[in-house]
Amino acid sequence: MPTVEVSLPEDVFTKLERMTEEEFVSREAAVEELLSMGLDAYTRDTGEEVAETDMADEFADDMWDTAEDPGMREEDDDFSF
Repeated sequence: MPTVEVSLPEDVFTKLERMTEEEFVSREAAVEELLSMGLDAYTRDTGEEVAETDMADEFADDMWDTAEDPGMREEDDDFSF
């Protein structure tokens, strides 16, 4: 089995030690399980393709061209001047 050396911040190391004592048989088992779960979550394929959209395209229907006179907007049609 390959060996890996990792430097952890003190707070993460403390959490790992606490979890090891409470939920796992050994530190090696804890690290193996947590890394496996993290890798599975990171590489999980949801089956849904996320279409990349441009923010301008997404909100285009909510805007009007400010270079032109917007005139009366549809929701203002019932007002008289």
